[in-house]
Amino acid sequence: MNTVLPVSIYAESTPNPVSMKFVLNTLLAGAEGESLEYRNKEQALSSPLAEKLFALPFTRGVFISSNFITLTQDGSLDWYEIIPEVKEIIKTHIDAKLPVFTGSAKQVPDPVSVTAPGNDTEEKIISILNEYIRPAVEGDGGAIHFRSFDNGVVTVMLKGACSGCPSSAVTLKNGIENLLTRMVPGVQKVIAENDIL
Repeated sequence: MNTVLPVSIYAESTPNPVSMKFVLNTLLAGAEGESLEYRNKEQALSSPLAEKLFALPFTRGVFISSNFITLTQDGSLDWYEIIPEVKEIIKTHIDAKLPVFTGSAKQVPDPVSVTAPGNDTEEKIISILNEYIRPAVEGDGGAIHFRSFDNGVVTVMLKGACSGCPSSAVTLKNGIENLLTRMVPGVQKVIAENDIL
């Protein structure tokens, strides 16, 4: 007998004061490490769930990863005022077995594609990001993707709660840069693509 567990959701704060992580006991976005970010209502047309969340007047971003959704608001309301409403929208959608995405998650247009490694140094950088950095960043409601390595500079893309987070610059320099400069010869600096766009 196959028992279906009821959907449970809990809210978890992130280092970004305008982003809240909503963790579910069910898989939302395919494989581990896969994530999709929507920064406006128009981008969310391929996700019925994200569209519903953008119907809330305070929503400024929706990030969907394996088993969580990070919602970024405009800062006009305290989280305690809106958490119940957000949880109810997510729970009702998932309980009704409605699709999170129209088509597979891989067909959903993502504003940033993950860059494949081009050499051994890039492979080592990506391996370190995946093993040491990605779990911590996901724990904070975000994602990190390798973009490039050129002349000693590693460029990464931060998504979800990490994008625009006041503490992301400190994390980038004190955490990620320190780790990569110690573990990968030739790495001198780490920058976020978000900062140079």
